Amino acid sequence: MASKKSNHSVKRFHTLSEVMDASGFPPPKHPLIVLLNGVDKPLKGRAPNKSHVLNYYKIAFKPDAGGELMYGQTKFDFKEGGLFFVAPQQILSSIEESDKEETVEQEILSPQITLLIDPDFLLQYPLAKKIHQYHFFSYAANEALHLSAKEKKTILSLFRDIEDELDSRIDDMSHNVIISQIELLLNHAQRFYNRQFLTRKQNYPSLTDRIDELLEDYFNSERGPSGGVPTVNYLADQLHMSASYLSDLLRNFTGQNTQQIIHDKMIYRAKNMLSTTTLSIAEIAFELGFEQPQSFSRLFKLKTSQSPQQYRTQFN
Repeated sequence: MASKKSNHSVKRFHTLSEVMDASGFPPPKHPLIVLLNGVDKPLKGRAPNKSHVLNYYKIAFKPDAGGELMYGQTKFDFKEGGLFFVAPQQILSSIEESDKEETVEQEILSPQITLLIDPDFLLQYPLAKKIHQYHFFSYAANEALHLSAKEKKTILSLFRDIEDELDSRIDDMSHNVIISQIELLLNHAQRFYNRQFLTRKQNYPSLTDRIDELLEDYFNSERGPSGGVPTVNYLADQLHMSASYLSDLLRNFTGQNTQQIIHDKMIYRAKNMLSTTTLSIAEIAFELGFEQPQSFSRLFKLKTSQSPQQYRTQFN
């Protein structure tokens, strides 16, 4: 008997026209960028009922993504929704997956604004390279940007400016103007994320202590020597955060990213072993997870301006 066809495969959208057609919307006015505004007016379409991948950058504003958040003893009011950012080739999970065929019926979609940008739209502009510096495109869904009322007003104004440009003035300057508006939107998002890190700082007074504990446990267990050098992804998984969010969070708190903190912890342990044990340089490197002693020696010298042997000599 033939097996029943599963609907759990990942759907790939290669063009904006495919996205619009699958969602029940008219073809895009511009082949490389589209903005769907379901906040100012209801949109009738189809939401994907299976996981999918876009070849585009996606920026979405959702009014129902906020709430009253408690950080320590302080309440911050972010009832005004949130922003979500997705880079090309990331898998977006469906709201509901089943073995049913995709529905062809349209319905009023949840209010939100969605901006889809083909990477080709950014070509020949500095933003094409700079956009990789906005780490929030790789944050997890639970690390969305929550907006205050004032921030929401700023973001909605920028979305509406882009929509107005796309709807009414496609001319020789339109591309330049829209690129400027997108970059302004991203810069505001970065500013607001920095604010979010600061407001959450009260809720993470022991984040670095927790990282110290995780690294101590890692090195003191059998996993240390055999598991290799601890990675950023390992710490992020243990803390239930995306790697990029954790690094940005730590950079705002300490001025260092996760990798730098891991290296500092390793050098601290190395100094203790060099000064208090008779372990060889190779043995110390192995204890710290290095496959090659040379790699350990290079990192040690980079961090201390001394070789491990030079450092040890001070204590003989």
